[in-house]
Amino acid sequence: MARATRHSPSGEAAIRRRASRRPAAPATRETEGRAPTRRSDAQLAARLGRDIVNGVFPAGSLLPSAAEMGARFSASRTALREAYSKLSGKGLIVARPRIGTRVRLKADWNLLDPDVLAWRLSSEPDGHFVDDLFTLRRAIEPMAAELAATSRTPDSLARIAGAFGRMEQFKNGDGDLIGADVDFHLAILDATGNHFLAALGGIIQAALECSFRFTWIGAASIRDDRLEQHRGILAAISDGAPEPARARMVELLNDSFDDMRKFHESRSRATPSAPRRGLAT
Repeated sequence: MARATRHSPSGEAAIRRRASRRPAAPATRETEGRAPTRRSDAQLAARLGRDIVNGVFPAGSLLPSAAEMGARFSASRTALREAYSKLSGKGLIVARPRIGTRVRLKADWNLLDPDVLAWRLSSEPDGHFVDDLFTLRRAIEPMAAELAATSRTPDSLARIAGAFGRMEQFKNGDGDLIGADVDFHLAILDATGNHFLAALGGIIQAALECSFRFTWIGAASIRDDRLEQHRGILAAISDGAPEPARARMVELLNDSFDDMRKFHESRSRATPSAPRRGLAT
């Protein structure tokens, strides 16, 4: 009877050594550049998304063929397919067999998606869009301030106070005033303890950045009366006074919206060298 072949430990080690000297298998298309591919897909989706929301590809229109779009954006069919998938998930486009890919009507767009909001704000929005953002803020933030006054915790109160402290510190343009103001409002949403309200932070942030961008571009200061209004909101929340917290937030939003309206009315008369007054919101 033939003996079964036995491998000595030294023989197995030799096999492993030979295997380790074999040239590595070339990277396949699947493994090659995975991270850069994901980044390029996201960049392509952002470019297409901006073009759609800004009307380069009008609502209701068919997008050009995949070949045309690939040539236009120097993108592969795979990258284009991934980008379309992202945009479809945001409600911007829909694909139909034997018809093509169509831009959906604006009513179907997911305007609550942070990317869609950012793309919409990549160029100056019209007055109706700004009005709608402030209307949303008026519906959400006074209620949030009221709830924060009753649901605050030491940690959430410290975050609101810290943001206000940075607003005071940076009021003359010595630091990130915009970031501090945004944090102040987002901290109030978080202080409500309501996860759904906190989830609206992206909307509030977009509205704030819209205000900053189109009412005090280039400015980095805050009006004293606006700073005092923020201080009043903080004081009411700290004191556990829900009604004053709501009332002071309403006052701030109304005055901030009035600032924006006056700015747009006067902008056409302003010269390029005219200084712009900071309008924190």
